[in-house]
Amino acid sequence: MKGIFVKEEDEILIKEALAGKEKAFKLLLTKHREAIYHVILKIVQNQEEARDLLQETFMKAFGSLATYKPEYRFTTWLYRIAANSSIDYLRKKKINSLSLDQPLETKDGTVRIELPDWTYNPEVDFVSKQRVLSINEAIDSLPKKYRDVIVYRHKQDKSYEQIAEILGIPVGTVKARIFRARELLKKRLKSLR
Repeated sequence: MKGIFVKEEDEILIKEALAGKEKAFKLLLTKHREAIYHVILKIVQNQEEARDLLQETFMKAFGSLATYKPEYRFTTWLYRIAANSSIDYLRKKKINSLSLDQPLETKDGTVRIELPDWTYNPEVDFVSKQRVLSINEAIDSLPKKYRDVIVYRHKQDKSYEQIAEILGIPVGTVKARIFRARELLKKRLKSLR
């Protein structure tokens, strides 16, 4: 119940901010600052850089507030902006390969042998968790008849026949609903990119 109240409160503040009320945006910023800071800090692992990226995140959020879609949580949208800003920053800063040997001189010139860095990468882990969260929210937003078949098929690994038996509908209807549910999910997830 608390999550619904928070979402409604955010939506009211967003509407006010879009109407030009600076105080509403400042309230949103204050309300979510600490959580967003910790998301960024977890990715960049540097307090000064995290503070800079926090400012950048809120500037981007304010600049694109009109693109926010209320059917998704504001915090998810804000986390995505923070994560993308942090990941972009790391990409610009970091070289993703490690040289194993000194350059080799050949008759064709200098050759370096480089392999990608396969060490644990918190940004990849974070992005993966955000994707799962986005997918689950998209599934939750489906109409019940589509949500049920997707959950049975993809989360509970039920066969078409088992789903038909559980729901008391023909197998053809199950297949049609799964097809339609996947199409709806593609549209909803595409809008999050």
